[in-house]
Amino acid sequence: MTQLTADLNRSIHIGGRQVDSRLLMAPMAGLTHVAFRHLAAGYGGYGLMFTEMCSAKALPQENPRVSPVFQWRASELPNLVCQIFGSDPDTMARAARRIESEGFFGVDVNMGCCVAAICKQGAGAALLRQPDRAADIVAALRGAVDIPVMVKFRTGWQDDPGPAVDMARRLADAGAHALTFHPRVAPDLRARPPKWDYIRAVKEAVDIPVFGNGEVFSEKDCRAMLDKTGCHGVALGRMGLARPWIFAQWIGGFVPDEETYPECAHRMLDLLAQYYEPVNALRRFRKWIVYFAANFVYGHQFSSRVRRAGDMDAAHREIDAFFASDPARGSGPNRNLFQ
Repeated sequence: MTQLTADLNRSIHIGGRQVDSRLLMAPMAGLTHVAFRHLAAGYGGYGLMFTEMCSAKALPQENPRVSPVFQWRASELPNLVCQIFGSDPDTMARAARRIESEGFFGVDVNMGCCVAAICKQGAGAALLRQPDRAADIVAALRGAVDIPVMVKFRTGWQDDPGPAVDMARRLADAGAHALTFHPRVAPDLRARPPKWDYIRAVKEAVDIPVFGNGEVFSEKDCRAMLDKTGCHGVALGRMGLARPWIFAQWIGGFVPDEETYPECAHRMLDLLAQYYEPVNALRRFRKWIVYFAANFVYGHQFSSRVRRAGDMDAAHREIDAFFASDPARGSGPNRNLFQ
């Protein structure tokens, strides 16, 4: 067992609840849906999974049988956190009560999404400009539910760790049980490297667990983030999508072989077909395949061919054709496909 495996396997308590692994899968819109989570669960190893971000306004009336985002498997609830976005504390509290009633591990507040449609509602990263309101939302959630309350947030709207440190303190004082921090400014869609030093500043400012997030692509990166920042754990984003078995690999010693890759791609298609009607299933597969294709030297060609597939059967055939050519894998992910 490596020291990294030992460190990631140490349990941690969040809001009085035990999490067995310190390696999390970060929430990603359009990607951490029920089909992907089902796929990742087949490998295991993660401490927590997160839903896609759900509208707090819509959530109290959402029907899990038809909702594209608010659906789950009963077996995943003990390790599943529902992420919500919104700007009104009372609305967010109502959504959190619904989440608690369904049996989720916890609720996570999105304070990082900088998509214009979200920010125009005063939600997501827009809350970084309103620290008092952000704290009020966390306080409202703490008053409404007994499950853990978490927050995922960014540096802010300027490249300065000061506001992020201040925000972390406010969120902790308001009752947040844990934070996931992505050290990039809100408008930056990965154009520049994340500043891990800011994670250390945030971690040292509060007495609650802080999970680091941002460009952890290898075990070496994971070790470096833990050592350089002192964070309590790591939340993977793009690498979790590219290699859903990575949690089992780093936590439990799972070793992928040549069949792991095609089996994973076919399995994703099958699970999407299980949970979504064909048009939506194919749309979601096209979004995911870009990340999976980053594993390969000629991933751009693979991604392009699969994304042009007209239906699910055609996508299966493209996967078979690609792997029949014994494709070369890169030493690391193709970051051009990770944008």
